[in-house]
Amino acid sequence: MNYPDTYYSRTIVDRTERPALSGPVECDTVVIGGGLAGLTTALQLARGGQKVVVLEAQSIGFGASGRNGGFVSAGYATDVEHIARIGGAERAHQLYLMSIEGAEFVRETIAALGIAGADPIDGVTSVMRYDDGAGLKAYAAEARKKYGQELTYLDTASVRQSLKSTRYFHGVRDGKAFHIHPLNYLRGIAAEIERLGGVICENSRALSTDLAGAKKQVRTESGAVTARSVVFSTGGYTDHLNPQLRRAMLPIATYVMVSEEAPDLIASAITTRDGIGDNRRAGDYYRLVDDGRRLLWGGRITTRAASTAGLVQELRREMTGTYPQLRDLKTELAWSGLMAYARHLMPQIGEMQPGVWHCTAFGGHGLNTTAIGGKVVAEAILKQSDRHTLFAPFGLAWAGGIAGLTVAQLTYWKLQAQDWWRERAA
Repeated sequence: MNYPDTYYSRTIVDRTERPALSGPVECDTVVIGGGLAGLTTALQLARGGQKVVVLEAQSIGFGASGRNGGFVSAGYATDVEHIARIGGAERAHQLYLMSIEGAEFVRETIAALGIAGADPIDGVTSVMRYDDGAGLKAYAAEARKKYGQELTYLDTASVRQSLKSTRYFHGVRDGKAFHIHPLNYLRGIAAEIERLGGVICENSRALSTDLAGAKKQVRTESGAVTARSVVFSTGGYTDHLNPQLRRAMLPIATYVMVSEEAPDLIASAITTRDGIGDNRRAGDYYRLVDDGRRLLWGGRITTRAASTAGLVQELRREMTGTYPQLRDLKTELAWSGLMAYARHLMPQIGEMQPGVWHCTAFGGHGLNTTAIGGKVVAEAILKQSDRHTLFAPFGLAWAGGIAGLTVAQLTYWKLQAQDWWRERAA
């Protein structure tokens, strides 16, 4: 298996290795990219009776799908107000409901397939680093009224009872959100695809395509797949195989570290098994793993690959600034990965030309949105629904190339400054 060294790759339950594509193969749909979006699409197509082939350049889940924070909660990488400004209020409402559906799809899939090692743990709490209890109460009430979400408001005393930090004020807890081992989840989906007759080929980078006719062809170094439909789901590792798709996304790096085993020290700061995220645009997110023996902590984004070791020092400053009592907690392992963002901060889901689909750019909120994205693309290919059209306003506009990356970095710094001033005022 070809994975970077992460907590997830070290704790894989199913270690099945899959051969590369060899020779010519025919199928109904070929999926390019073996991450969560591609495998969810393939799963739903296989459930619908199609013969499916998945081509993965490395090992399935090699990219962000297999090395993220593991949080499964409603929403997208941007807020409902931004979605409504682009697509209208009703579309934004329906899309948010679909994001809730995506989270439930993950939960139901783990249960239905009995995925070993996925380890779902209920509860995600979002905490504020400034004092605005009234605003957070209003947010929880609106979520309950508009979407039926049962969000529990937590006052400062309640937050600090389980998160022993003066950095935090109020919070909201979503008891239906949860966190998982994403790589074990993904590999469980892969096993089900194969049980249903699908084929997954690892170390099978798609090198060229012929998409003009009714029958499409995708070629790798050692074989070729002919299919009626092609789905591109390559995320932050999208290359120039599909130039239109590559131009429409920005690869953004994020960073994660895992601590040594130190349950007593960790418990001096954190006494909840909830996943925790703060309210900043690119804030910290963290959760206990290994039954509370280790702390997984993520955050920071860069528009170019940076030294993971250097970024770990920044993550550690964030951690110890929040929890001074964890200053002696050693970092055992750290890694980075690329997420795909579009300029509009929404997933890019749709049909590029007859029979050619894309399902990508989930922007750091992918565990629920890859699920709903894969589901609606499969529904469209199977002619079961046209729900994918809800994403139509969020298309494949040019992301700006190097200039786009520069703007993204400047925007990130601006948001950091705004967060800093808001916290200082508290």
